[in-house]
Amino acid sequence: MSEAAKWYVVHTYSGYEHKVASNLMTVAENRKMQNLIHEIRIPTETVVELKDNKKVEVERLLFPGYVFVKMEMTSESWYIVRNTRGCTGFVGPESKQPVPLSDKEVAELGIETKSYNISYGPGDVVNIIDGPFEGYVGTVVSIDMEKETVQIMISMFGRETPTELELSQIEVME
Repeated sequence: MSEAAKWYVVHTYSGYEHKVASNLMTVAENRKMQNLIHEIRIPTETVVELKDNKKVEVERLLFPGYVFVKMEMTSESWYIVRNTRGCTGFVGPESKQPVPLSDKEVAELGIETKSYNISYGPGDVVNIIDGPFEGYVGTVVSIDMEKETVQIMISMFGRETPTELELSQIEVME
């Protein structure tokens, strides 16, 4: 995928989220624009409801009336999204150029998840490559994939000190 592709929020009529998403993908495929419109997401959650005294799993929209589109913003891609039936426009200030979501917003909204392929485990020696402890060497104590953090022990001022870092802040020592 291109680095120029960013996530944008598109406002739709309520109940038209899936229709807008499928129409956008169809138009992108028909016009051979998959290089501009990369991905379309409708964030949902599964909720257990009680119906007729039975538990039923129901899928609910996290953001009713909104669709998230990862695309490269060009006049052609803007035109296609803006003129899709059921779409009322991009979310943001009233201007010609929509504002993309920041990486932090994308992560907080849970639109895009990162996957890490780690080649270390507890007991391995690692080098800290980012953050306030950059340049330190430590030993992995535990890894929490859910939080995307790793607990390591570093030697600081002659004492072993536990430190929690993000998975992206360390690399295996060779």
